[in-house]
Amino acid sequence: MSLIQKTTLKSGINVITEEMPDVESSSIGIWVNTGSRNEVKDISGVSHFIEHLLFKGTEKRTALDISREIESVGGVLNAFTSREYTCFYAKVLNKDLPLAIDLLSDIFLNSKFDRAELEKERMVVLQEIKMVEDTPDDLIHDLFAERFWKGHPLGWPVLGSKETISSLNRDKVVSYFREQYISGNVFITAAGGLRHKSVSKLLKPAFGSVKKNIRKRSSTAPVPASGVKLFKKDLEQVHLCLGVPTPPQSHPERYRAYLLSTILGGGMSSRLFQEIREKRGLAYSVYTYLNLCKDAGSLVAYAGTSKDKFREVSGLILKEYAKVRKNGVTREELKNAKEQLKGGMLLGLETSESRMTKLARDEIYFLRPVPVKEIVAGIDRVTARQMQATAKALLRPENITLVAIGRVSSKSLPKDLKALN
Repeated sequence: MSLIQKTTLKSGINVITEEMPDVESSSIGIWVNTGSRNEVKDISGVSHFIEHLLFKGTEKRTALDISREIESVGGVLNAFTSREYTCFYAKVLNKDLPLAIDLLSDIFLNSKFDRAELEKERMVVLQEIKMVEDTPDDLIHDLFAERFWKGHPLGWPVLGSKETISSLNRDKVVSYFREQYISGNVFITAAGGLRHKSVSKLLKPAFGSVKKNIRKRSSTAPVPASGVKLFKKDLEQVHLCLGVPTPPQSHPERYRAYLLSTILGGGMSSRLFQEIREKRGLAYSVYTYLNLCKDAGSLVAYAGTSKDKFREVSGLILKEYAKVRKNGVTREELKNAKEQLKGGMLLGLETSESRMTKLARDEIYFLRPVPVKEIVAGIDRVTARQMQATAKALLRPENITLVAIGRVSSKSLPKDLKALN
């Protein structure tokens, strides 16, 4: 029998579990196929605001009761919001899983959205927005996404803005919650030292009786916008993101994108780290990352450097992009990147929380569990010739978007980027 099992409750909510017999903990998450990209402009940030509000009290528990109950067993109860989904999760010892399910069910289905608590939490979220604005190495990624997915909700900040959060009232919040947090958008994953039948039985009273509600949503794919956007701010460093569009998360060629990002900036042995930090000492932090969504994606290089070295650093990133386009990657680079990817994935999947999250991401992007063996095989199949073809397709100069914040001006742009400004 597979250790991964799936049950559909009468409400239409799917319950997916993975049994890990030798693990002492269990993690369970309620996932909602709703994130910041599903919002409209005047309520931008409402999904994240709801995430906060569900912890502020139910009909039978205060916010303090919720915190005390989970902490009394040494557990974790938390949530997060992304551009495409929201998750409310708990991690506890196996024996305390019934308590975790009771708490999660209560906050998700019975939150009061108390007006006084809403006003207090509004101030908390506004402080969170200010914190990001005061942290340029965080802010730059939001600024990049906004410019890259210009005019599309996928590029809006998950937290929303000061203006939208300040204007949200209880009626708008509750209306959005009732519209989006319906059974057709919800599923539950759990992993750890648990039994599938037991988890389904514990969830059935609360989630099995939820009204079945499946509503189709229309969503347009974003169109990436190349070009340059500079934000002047009095900072000690210039923070920059230089990225290109990629295929989406479920694309058959995604493994090539993973490997390309790893080779360019996926660790201390990567090209950009060696070239910019180790050889020249131009940056403390330099790396690449992938932001792969349902219908779009991006590969982004980040660096923080002095204003005097901005041109050199951004030029070096462009140079590495051009090198890999022209010459591809070496067999040794590709071999090492494959082992790095596979090793990092396998090490990362040792916990119940990571397994619970993988089940959810598989459901969101592939509608099925993707076996680890399949991922390993997909990585191993990539050839050096395919890598060069992918580099040529993705890293074209006309695809590039550069966003920077700091004491920077268009005069300090590398020659190759001035044409995009």
